[in-house]
Amino acid sequence: MNKKIGLIGVGMMGHGIASNIVKHGYSLAVLEHAGNQSLDALTAAGVKTFKTASELAATVDVLLLCVTGSPQVEAVLLGQGGGVLEGMRKGMVIIDCSTAIPASTERLAKVVEAAGGRFMDAAMTRTPKEAAEGRLNLLVGADTALFAECRPLLSCFAENITHAGAVGAGHRMKLLHNYVSLGSVALIAEAAACAERAGVAPDVFVNVLSTGGGGGTALERLKPFLFAKDSSGLRFAMSNALKDLGYYTAMAQDSHSARTIAEGVRQTLEDATRGGDPQAMLPELVAVLAKRGDGN
Repeated sequence: MNKKIGLIGVGMMGHGIASNIVKHGYSLAVLEHAGNQSLDALTAAGVKTFKTASELAATVDVLLLCVTGSPQVEAVLLGQGGGVLEGMRKGMVIIDCSTAIPASTERLAKVVEAAGGRFMDAAMTRTPKEAAEGRLNLLVGADTALFAECRPLLSCFAENITHAGAVGAGHRMKLLHNYVSLGSVALIAEAAACAERAGVAPDVFVNVLSTGGGGGTALERLKPFLFAKDSSGLRFAMSNALKDLGYYTAMAQDSHSARTIAEGVRQTLEDATRGGDPQAMLPELVAVLAKRGDGN
């Protein structure tokens, strides 16, 4: 509890993480950024804010990153004139909760360690709802001792914590997870679009899948949109899904793994975002595909 915690990336997921860290009695400081959710409740609870990552890093013992992906992680750590490494103290722990390319994660870990810091990846699954409730799932890549040291902090905002292996293993497992989960959503969305054009009623479609082999989390998250065009069942932007599938296919290519189906999902998401709103929530893929019909 006497460790000072920093957080960069107070977005939909990061805000819930920050709230739970404060709720458990830790001292917290965050980076001011245009992409943050409102900081009013956090600052009222005593959370400090800093204008640069280097200034923030100079004041904390543990720094969590909750940004979009590898380019943002690299920029915030290595950036000239205000990056984390410019202010990092010896022995500081950096925990990357972002979704990132494992090869980049491993490279950054070596850079941080060479500068006197320690690095681990703790990729998240679940949604902003579970983040706010302190019930995220974390997939951790770290050596055993560092994992044990940081687990009490991670437990403040996570319900299930899996030690996946050495640095990079957490991000690898996250990409595997997201490929399966987002790919399942995309598959059902395409089937739902076909059902709509074929005149199959949404309640019939959902009931048959639910009581057969198509039931599960992906269908449950799509149900509000299928019944009422409500995309709140999965607050995950199509642009983020496209980014994650791009990371997955890059990882699969690096390991010479099969990726034909993954490329199909990635292409579907790329086509959907090219002509529409990249920030539209993933359940809206059903409407995009139903409108396009033949996929062109």
